[in-house]
Amino acid sequence: MTARDDVLAASRALASRSEDGTFSLANVISELRRRRSVYEESTIRTHVTSKMCRNAPDHQDTAYNDLEQVGRGRYRLAR
Repeated sequence: MTARDDVLAASRALASRSEDGTFSLANVISELRRRRSVYEESTIRTHVTSKMCRNAPDHQDTAYNDLEQVGRGRYRLAR
């Protein structure tokens, strides 16, 4: 599994348990620690806040439209 795969799996689980479908970066990190992900916290942070977030500033060579930031520190799966 790639870091992106791990973050997506955690994000889907968190969104399904959230009343409004949103989650925080800290939620993703905690969920991946619980799942014993092999990825460093810095890698997870980069994926959530930049590589996978469609409305993040363009700082990455590779970017995906998996997540969107909906408020300060809040994310949801992109529609």
